[in-house]
Amino acid sequence: MTAAAEPGPPAGWANLGMDIVSAGRVRELIGEHGEPFLARLLTEGELADCRTADGINVLAVCGRIAAKEAAFKTLRVADSILPWLDIEVRKAPGGWPLIELHGRAARLAADAGISGITVSISHDVDYAVAVGAPIPIA
Repeated sequence: MTAAAEPGPPAGWANLGMDIVSAGRVRELIGEHGEPFLARLLTEGELADCRTADGINVLAVCGRIAAKEAAFKTLRVADSILPWLDIEVRKAPGGWPLIELHGRAARLAADAGISGITVSISHDVDYAVAVGAPIPIA
């Protein structure tokens, strides 16, 4: 079991996570490894959300990668690899992103006293950014 880096923050404090992803870098990785490479980072549902009639929406992919990194950073876990497929970024009926935690990510969140993670994603031209904040267990 992986331990948290430090005891949790004082009451009222949020462990924010943030990440930025370059669309150019993701295009480069897809060019080198093909779209199957994305299946190591995104679930089938996430990939479906990123597909358009013209193919894969790279900025949507970047937004999900950034959101997963931001969500993971809110957990403040030391010496652990991001469980890519256990953090899922889906669209709410209104279009905003929702984080679903599964498997190891859900266990890490529970150990950290977190019931969920809220996230905001933004992208423009060649970058996507995301900020995540934990939702404490009530």
